Amino acid sequence: MKIFESSDDLQFFLESYKNNHKKVALVPTMGGLHDGHLKLVEKAQALADVVVVSIFVNPTQFSKGEDFESYPKNFTNDKALLVDRGIDILFIPSKNEIYPNGTLLNYEVGPMGQILCGAFRPFHFNGVAQVVKRLFDIVKPDYSVFGEKDYQQLLIIKSLVKNVDLSVSIESVATQRESDNLAMSTRNQYLSIKNRKKAPLFYKQLSKAKAAIEQGDSIELVKQKALSKLSVDFEVEYLEVLNANNLTQIVTNTAEIIIISAIRLGDTRLIDNIVFRRPNV
Repeated sequence: MKIFESSDDLQFFLESYKNNHKKVALVPTMGGLHDGHLKLVEKAQALADVVVVSIFVNPTQFSKGEDFESYPKNFTNDKALLVDRGIDILFIPSKNEIYPNGTLLNYEVGPMGQILCGAFRPFHFNGVAQVVKRLFDIVKPDYSVFGEKDYQQLLIIKSLVKNVDLSVSIESVATQRESDNLAMSTRNQYLSIKNRKKAPLFYKQLSKAKAAIEQGDSIELVKQKALSKLSVDFEVEYLEVLNANNLTQIVTNTAEIIIISAIRLGDTRLIDNIVFRRPNV
């Protein structure tokens, strides 16, 4: 595995592959790698001849008071996992390498970045789009792979690619779960032993809401009941049932829907979702 810190060096190395019509896939990460990330890597390897994994804890997607300084970092473990998976290239840029001219405070992603997680994390998705666009400019991948756990982020990145007419195909991988169905996340390690045992109740309530909708219950009633149940064990930031294609409100003929939620358990923020097709629509 080749490791690069310089954008210029990485681009020079990739040039020979591209000149030989080899396909390149990028998996952007902030490190703290787990099996969920490795599924993204597997997808990238299936799509392309060369896989680049980036590790960069992006300051522009953290709001004041969030865990930028304490975000879990374990480069030795991350490197070992990637070597074991046969990754071609690891890109570990500095902040100055990603933002040589400083950050763009007016970088906007539009209305979708203001709802759900965006309502509770101001400018978060602007920062995500900013760093992803920069990584795309550096790597110029044919494919880039993201997880569906961060569903709102996935749609925003797809919108970014369309709006600025980038020639990269955005691919996704289903949410990976622990044996008790807790969605895999780097931040799960923040959970205390007690809260880790309670955390699977999050997905359990979302699953019950899905089952109720499939049985024909009113979506508004299902949402109210799920919110009430979740509030017993968690501090709920939001719980919504929306059109999975664009995160807008459901109408009569909406077939693909998403139950999407964010909660806090102790000091840890967790997100999760379930996407499914509504029966008889």
